Amino acid sequence: MYRVTEIVEFCYGHRLLRYQGKCAHLHGHNGKVEIELASGSLNAQSMVADFSDIGRIVKSWIDQNLDHRMLLHRDDPLVEVLRRHDEPVFLMDSDPTAEAIARLICEYAVSQGLKVSEVRLWETDTSVASYTPAGR
Repeated sequence: MYRVTEIVEFCYGHRLLRYQGKCAHLHGHNGKVEIELASGSLNAQSMVADFSDIGRIVKSWIDQNLDHRMLLHRDDPLVEVLRRHDEPVFLMDSDPTAEAIARLICEYAVSQGLKVSEVRLWETDTSVASYTPAGR
């Protein structure tokens, strides 16, 4: 099995509504996401995929949707306040945990035709969450 990994860095803020502890409060991260693709064979260019294609597809989506935004559960009462003040938010159906963000990025990449085997989101230098799409 061949594997390639593209890394994208971005900044985001969030809070966890269902959490008892300091992460229940607004805070931010300098995140790093690793998008790993896998294939049993190589394409005509002898690659799993071109790194620049992976970066272009995933980085542009992250830049437009997640970078320098507050990632919040859609039921968070702060959504209305932040929108009233023209603050950029990205709404999620679940608490915006590292696990949920990894899944979100993975599902987008897969929807764009990338053969994703795993997405890892580094929330800090010592904390990483990952998501593997079904069937991998």
